[in-house]
Amino acid sequence: MTHNRVGKAGIGSRFNDFLEEQQIRQEVETAAIKSVLSAALVKFMEENKISKIKMAKSLDTSRSALDRLLSPEDTSITISTFVKAVSIMGKRAKIIIEDVENNASEIRR
Repeated sequence: MTHNRVGKAGIGSRFNDFLEEQQIRQEVETAAIKSVLSAALVKFMEENKISKIKMAKSLDTSRSALDRLLSPEDTSITISTFVKAVSIMGKRAKIIIEDVENNASEIRR
């Protein structure tokens, strides 16, 4: 019996190629990051029995702004809010900027 085996790098690269072809890679990556942050913040609030009102005060923001932060679909948050939320959870955020193969050289022209 013969099994065709595809390494994880092969699968991931094909998916990334698909996202690029559909011109949605940036949107998908942004939504994934926001989803992780929202889920972590909800979990933190539940585990520590923190109300939305108390969390909003801790973030120095409004309840409606907190609702947007907790919504995985709403990706329009500031870096400042992102860092505050992560810090409140006792964590530190790292942003890594790395080279990718794209049309950056065309944009620079």
